[in-house]
Amino acid sequence: MHTTTFTNPVIWADVPDVSVIRVGEVFYMTSTTMHFNPGCPIMKSYDLVNWEIVNYVYDILEEDATMNMADGKHAYGKGSWASSLRYHEGIFYVAFAAWNTGKTYIFQTDDIERGEWQRAVLDSVYHDMSLLFDDGRVFMVYGGGNIRVIELTADATAIKPDGMDKILIPKEISSIGGEGGLNAEGSQFFKINGKYYLFAISWPIGRRRIQLCFRSDSIDGDYEGRVVYDANLTHRDDGIAQGAIIGLADGSWYGMLFQDNGAVGRTPVIMPVAFEDGWPVFGEAKGEIPVPVSTERKINHNIWLSDNFDEEKPGLQWQWNHNPVNTHWSLTERPGFLRIKTALLCDNITKARNTLTQRTFAPECTGETKMDVSEMKNGDTAGFAAFQYNYGFAGVRMANNQKQIIMVNRGGEDEVLTESIPLKQTEIYFRIKCDFSNGIDIAYFYYSLNGEEWILAGTPLNMKYTLEHFVGYRFALFNYAATEIGGYVDFDYFKIS
Repeated sequence: MHTTTFTNPVIWADVPDVSVIRVGEVFYMTSTTMHFNPGCPIMKSYDLVNWEIVNYVYDILEEDATMNMADGKHAYGKGSWASSLRYHEGIFYVAFAAWNTGKTYIFQTDDIERGEWQRAVLDSVYHDMSLLFDDGRVFMVYGGGNIRVIELTADATAIKPDGMDKILIPKEISSIGGEGGLNAEGSQFFKINGKYYLFAISWPIGRRRIQLCFRSDSIDGDYEGRVVYDANLTHRDDGIAQGAIIGLADGSWYGMLFQDNGAVGRTPVIMPVAFEDGWPVFGEAKGEIPVPVSTERKINHNIWLSDNFDEEKPGLQWQWNHNPVNTHWSLTERPGFLRIKTALLCDNITKARNTLTQRTFAPECTGETKMDVSEMKNGDTAGFAAFQYNYGFAGVRMANNQKQIIMVNRGGEDEVLTESIPLKQTEIYFRIKCDFSNGIDIAYFYYSLNGEEWILAGTPLNMKYTLEHFVGYRFALFNYAATEIGGYVDFDYFKIS
């Protein structure tokens, strides 16, 4: 039965920097996924509340040292940031910058769910940009503090020679919420009823994050601005901000922003919006809120999802940590199992290739997997992790032709081995329970020899959201080699609840 109300956060998982459009009766949304691949998910909804992943903008952004984790480099906390999703004359556009490559990318397709994406590259980082198609011209607003506008060619593939290029909103105007801290950034730019509206965030010193809005009668005219949202959702005082407003077919408006929610990540929040004297006024985000659109259309709730590994490629809920080595994983060599082969030598999970991840979610979630470790080699470590910069995992390590069940906890710079138990069989079960309720942010690790009796392993992990990775915690399946490559493990299933 279709529900008529919802409570925020509308997605209690890491879906930050949302950009949302409506095309007919369908809503589409993109979000930041940093260093994970495939990247920049396309999410679909019919009511703004229930979402599914239907596609990704790219499988591999670049084959470079940062995305391949070569030569000691990586793309943690970088990769694709804060995309801008737009639809114009039958074409969908997605633009974003990547700090590890120093470039800005503009993708376009006529079929957002199944089509191929054409890619254009700008050789500079246009930070937190937003596209606007306006009377045959294409503009891109970007920057922090000083918000700038630059004009693109009509096909949105390059900077237009001699096109508009100027400061749109100078810092002295964009700092209306307070001085210092995080200056205005995260721009989203719209033309509504003949006026130009630019939404941005700010995090002044001594205050929480706030949502700003600026407006003008012409794109390069004088802008006036005000704080349009300054509130919290939970016990946290980080503020709800960054995002914009979406017009519905019935003429109503809703805002979709996000709030930092500790270790689980940055979670989307929806609230009604009304216009008063030409300014958007955001309504209440707490309590029971009417679902924006009444529909019986069904979607596949796959932002997190269990998997029996019976397909030929990972489902859309999964993303690889950095670029995978495609010759060193398989879902077909042993049907019904995910096989991860060691691809290079490294000494911890953050340097491992072919680590497969999906989001955790709040307030509590549990992941479980079963592993066949019979083909591990000396020096191999494989297992199941709660993955961020401060990670923990339960797994198996092989040394001197002996396997050990281990629990590792990295709450700082170095790993700490908190448990080691001899393993005498080839199959082993692992479980991780994440408790994000009320900011507890603790993960517990378990193992089982038969899938029925579970034993708490090692010490719990105090999960922390860090800017080193800039994402919420992920469940992660991994296998890496410290001594020699060629070993592999088989994961039978992944269950999430």
